Amino acid sequence: MGVLAALISGTIFGFGLALSQMIDPAKVLGFLDIAGVWDPTLAFVMAGAVAVTMISFRFVLKRDLPVWGDRFFLPTRSDLDARLLGGAAVFGVGWGLVGYCPGPALASLVYALPQTVVFVIAMLVGAALARASLTPGALRPAATGTG
Repeated sequence: MGVLAALISGTIFGFGLALSQMIDPAKVLGFLDIAGVWDPTLAFVMAGAVAVTMISFRFVLKRDLPVWGDRFFLPTRSDLDARLLGGAAVFGVGWGLVGYCPGPALASLVYALPQTVVFVIAMLVGAALARASLTPGALRPAATGTG
């Protein structure tokens, strides 16, 4: 049942990205071009996502267990280290150069554009390398929904 829920959630997310045109790298690059022809639509998409998260997480994390799972997975660290800052920098540079982040890149695969396929392959290789170097215990299961 959890796989079905993930599929449905991912489909809704992909549809939302397509509807808001966030699978178009030009749209994202237009948002990042504050010195040129700035396109503020990404700010509205982000604001909507933050609003939904702020409201829904209050209810979700009051539960003892997830609906389809035996525990929540919550971060146990709150410090800023070189790994986190470096990863954020690599993400930001990649996003600024190409106009894709992971969700929109995957949703954009439906267009089968060569540059999108290359980006997704590079993203998956980078994710595999990052995972291989992950410090054990960086993400531990939480005992309850209260963290």
